[in-house]
Amino acid sequence: MNQRRDLAEQGKGGLSLAATLARLAAIGAIMLGAAAGFAYVGGWLSPGRLTQARMMSAFQAVNGAHPGFRRNHAKGLCVAGTFDSSGQAVPLSKAAVFKPGRVPLIGRFALAGGMPFQSDQPASTRSMALRVVAGGEEWRTGMNNTPVFAVNSAQGFYDQLLASRPDPASGKPDPAAIAAFRARHPEAVRAMTIINARAISSGFADSTFNSLNAFRLVNAAGISVPVRWATVPLQPFVVESALQSAHTDKNYLFDDLIRQIHEHPLQWRLLLTIGEPGDPTNDATLPWPPERRHIDAGMVTIDQVSSEADGSCTDINFDPLVLPAGIEASDDPLLGARSAAYARSFTLRISEKSQAAASAITAQQVHAGNN
Repeated sequence: MNQRRDLAEQGKGGLSLAATLARLAAIGAIMLGAAAGFAYVGGWLSPGRLTQARMMSAFQAVNGAHPGFRRNHAKGLCVAGTFDSSGQAVPLSKAAVFKPGRVPLIGRFALAGGMPFQSDQPASTRSMALRVVAGGEEWRTGMNNTPVFAVNSAQGFYDQLLASRPDPASGKPDPAAIAAFRARHPEAVRAMTIINARAISSGFADSTFNSLNAFRLVNAAGISVPVRWATVPLQPFVVESALQSAHTDKNYLFDDLIRQIHEHPLQWRLLLTIGEPGDPTNDATLPWPPERRHIDAGMVTIDQVSSEADGSCTDINFDPLVLPAGIEASDDPLLGARSAAYARSFTLRISEKSQAAASAITAQQVHAGNN
């Protein structure tokens, strides 16, 4: 009897040991899978794959090294103001930012590209980035004054960067490289046709800024709809003139913006465009039909401006995937790519912060605009 009991106890111990070994094996497999995942993200298992580091290297190859500055949208100014929600978006989104009321915002106006001391040009892509906090949640959004993105993938953006690299002999992109890029990316050719057809406004204040990427709004019942948004100026639209763009002041767009904010607040309507079935959410080169429903979600007011040398936007990474409950990412692959690139750029410039003032527009220039 005792012998049988001893054998039974040994059997239980054997089963327990086998179960333990199985659990350890499972844990090991999970850890190995996680390590492989990190290795894949880092590019260690596929050296030819596009990574954050390769993207940053491409920016530097095209724009040169500018320690302490953002790798893209390097030339910019900090602004601040408020967002007054109309409440009209509440049926479509549970985000606190859309509840009626006023909340503060921090923003940044900038030019696309990684050259912080570039001269302002009418054809340069202008951007508005906003950080709004409401109900303890953050919403960060980066918008451009173009109707669509020029590319629809991280690889496309990378290829475009390298194709635009100036030839040392001419100082201009190699026509053969541009032709090869267009052949590989017909979506970019189509998008640039749309972008080049737009009328260019006289400055930041009368520009419309578009999210370009699609997102999803989610309401309190869990129902979601696709959305794109834009800030549409209350300032009258004025077409940029040849005389204005021929100005000898290389900072004329920023100087005008500083002067206007010092004179009076600038305002934009936040318009939400609601997509319908069949509208592309995974391709930012494709516009949605203009007859889609628009919702006036509220008013963006900008009434403060400062240099990045002492401004509140300097240490903000305007990651498009910092979203409140009630706004979600769509299936657009550019969103994840933008988020990853912004994170890498942020890490690099913060580590380099002591090496440069990281402000192309100085505090003195901002204060001078008030005179």
